[in-house]
Amino acid sequence: MSYDDYLAGDPVVITAALTGGVHGKEASPHLPETPEEIADAAEACEAAGASVVHLHARRENGERSFSRERFQELTDAVRERTDLIVQHSTGGTGAPDDIRHEPLRTDPAPDMASLDMGPLNRYQHLTSENTRGLVESLAEEMRERGIKPEMEVFNGGHLNEVHELLDRRPDLLEEPIYTTLIFGGGTTAMPTPDTFRSLVNHLPRGAQFNTLGFGQHQLPFGAMGIVFGGHVRVGLEDNRYFRQGELATNAQLVERAATLAETLQRPVATPDDAREILDI
Repeated sequence: MSYDDYLAGDPVVITAALTGGVHGKEASPHLPETPEEIADAAEACEAAGASVVHLHARRENGERSFSRERFQELTDAVRERTDLIVQHSTGGTGAPDDIRHEPLRTDPAPDMASLDMGPLNRYQHLTSENTRGLVESLAEEMRERGIKPEMEVFNGGHLNEVHELLDRRPDLLEEPIYTTLIFGGGTTAMPTPDTFRSLVNHLPRGAQFNTLGFGQHQLPFGAMGIVFGGHVRVGLEDNRYFRQGELATNAQLVERAATLAETLQRPVATPDDAREILDI
């Protein structure tokens, strides 16, 4: 993808990451936790311009859940209320490999699922390993169930892993390859324009990319994603604020991304547009 792709004026796919699996209402009263709250947020985000919803399930006490049953309840609620593309998270710290597969096993299967492409440092004493064996086994089950992988690239090494998986197991990934480039602190890519350009320039040929900036980086990196022909992920999982000191809602963040895309003369993709762009 490049500036030429921006000039072509293709639609922008906006993904809404509504809740995540770490912080809860102690961080923001706007962060949804129950299936009903998440479905409410998804409906509002669809009206604001989202075409994909990235979902984490939670237990009744608000803690993260990998349970197939909790994902089923959540997905049913969202699908009853919206036409959004449903994307389940398979990421997690400290969870056994078999549990990481559970979000893939709802009936019907999610349209998409995240696939973390390598290890991540989490907090002071935790690491998300994401071994090649786990990544491959998740990709295999996604392929079997007709789920589109959203390959999460937290740094340049993870982009190496995308190329490595394509070389070693091209049977697992159908074109267009879809990656999310992630910028911020810690194990994520350094949030600089040079890093952004480098990652975009080294994507697999023909890949679509989604841009994710944590916290204050959500807005500028979303703008860069739009200008370089990519797509955008926003939402309270990644950023709680609309501006400094002002908490946001998920719908506000989606609406701002949609306004930015339209201002930059790229139309906002509907769910049907996104299905065609991503071949879902």
